[in-house]
Amino acid sequence: MRVIGLLGGVASGKSLVARQLAALGAGVLDADRAGHEVLRLPQVEAAARGRWGAAPFGPDGHIDRARLSRIVFAEPPGGPRERQYLEQLTHPEIGRLLQQQAAALEAAGTPLAVLDAPLILEAGWDTLCERFVFVDAPRAARLARALGRGWTEEDFAVREGVQESLDLKRSRADVMIDNSGSPQRTNAQVEHFWHSLFPR
Repeated sequence: MRVIGLLGGVASGKSLVARQLAALGAGVLDADRAGHEVLRLPQVEAAARGRWGAAPFGPDGHIDRARLSRIVFAEPPGGPRERQYLEQLTHPEIGRLLQQQAAALEAAGTPLAVLDAPLILEAGWDTLCERFVFVDAPRAARLARALGRGWTEEDFAVREGVQESLDLKRSRADVMIDNSGSPQRTNAQVEHFWHSLFPR
């Protein structure tokens, strides 16, 4: 099974491209979903409670991602230090789940899997990928999408700041998809890419 990694800036439309590839027959390796699962692991919850006390936990007794984000995306030096701790705690477990997902997709005969993960390069998950697609969109469009999700401009800047540069991501890409227009325009490019991998 071939694995394609999606690269791009914050709110560039990587998940849109993943959904469009899934509609064509790809499987999706969803790091965000894996991250949700990892935060529910007893050992991760215990480590988080030992590090931060009750601060990142919601009323249900589990880690609340919004509360956790306020800790790990706080101003330096605290935020970066706590984010590094969180990544060391969770990234190995997320990587394990992604490999399990990939094995299940391959066993089911899926021809292509798409890895949708904001931190592919930073976490070392690029080793799972055969090729990379860079999903491009102007900063203004990406910021507008992020604001539409309820983020602030500061949230956007902080999250973009913890990722590898767009120039580095572009340099790693084998294919570029322009997501500055309509979803239909993006889908036409996605279909072209799919048929380059699996000619009719």
